[in-house]
Formats: sequence, C-alpha cells, structure tokens
Amino acid sequence: MKTKCVFASLTLAAVASIPVTASAQAVLTGDTRLACEAILCLATGTRPSECSPSLHRYFSISHRKLSDTIRARGNFLKLCPAGNQTPEMSLLVNAMANGAGRCDAASLNVTLRSWSWGSGESEAAVFIGNQMPNYCAVYTGHAYTDFAGTQPRYVGTPERGGYWVEANAYDHALAEYNARIAAEDAQRRRFL
Repeated sequence: MKTKCVFASLTLAAVASIPVTASAQAVLTGDTRLACEAILCLATGTRPSECSPSLHRYFSISHRKLSDTIRARGNFLKLCPAGNQTPEMSLLVNAMANGAGRCDAASLNVTLRSWSWGSGESEAAVFIGNQMPNYCAVYTGHAYTDFAGTQPRYVGTPERGGYWVEANAYDHALAEYNARIAAEDAQRRRFL
C-alpha cells in the first residue's frame, strides 16, 4: 500500500509539473494517454478492467526480433511525459519494457527450460530453472511497482521436475508436487 501511495504521488507530481498551455488543460489523449495508463497498469500485479485498452495497445507492439519489440514497447511507454522525467521513472519504463509479459509463470516455464542428457540415457531430462531472470527481478522489485503476493513462485526443485506457478495457485501446486515426489520415492524404494 505504501508503494502504491508513493508511486501515485510521484506520478501525480510528475504529471502536474509538465508545462501545459491553457488550451491543453493537462488532458492527455491518444497514445500519450495510453502510455501513461500502461505505466500505471503495469506497475501492479492486479490489473482492473480499465487497463484493457492501454495494455492491449502495449502488448500489440510486436516485431520479429524480441529486442526490437522491447525497444518499441519502451519507446511507447516513453510517450508518457512522466516516463522519463526522473531517473527512477526512466528505470521503471526500461524495467517494464524488458519484463512486462515475460515474467508470468507460463513465460518463466518456457524461458528457463533446459535439457540434459545423462550418460546412457536415451531421453533428455527437462529442467526448469528456479532463479527468476534478472529482468524480472528488476521489474517486479522496482520501488514504484507493487507485485506483493502476485509474483510467480517456484514449486519444488529443478532436479525433481520443479516449475513456476502463479502465486494464487502455489499452495495447490505444492501439495500436488509433494504428493508426486512421495509417490516417485515410494516407487524407487520398491525397486531397490
């Protein structure tokens, strides 16, 4: 809650300090408005329905190369006047461009997947890493974001088929994982 208040205060102060003409009345429109709304919506793990237009615009920015998509999304967010007024806001915009849409459980399970062939094994073992990528840690841990209780969590260990789940599914997934591990261990003991 404290983070939300700080973020809202800083955003309001930044927007209020923008010099405007009398005819503009500080009403943002078009992509500028959508960019500012996207910044606010991407700063939290729970997004209200009012975020749909701005997030649709943000996530519709797509190019062939991931680096081009990230750059274009960052440029879109920089359309918001508050997006680059302070070093902290510039860092936030860069963190959002790099992390938003890439730090949910489904994306982490794909991005952190690796394969390993042991000696004499005919099939590869699949591992999903349990360390969140740096770009996710920067995005979700930024002082102006509030992902408390909504960050994906890792269930288990990589060596035993661990994987990422959304925070609200963690307890159920952990119970299923522990039951599977207990069954696998019991099966192994029978063959010893």
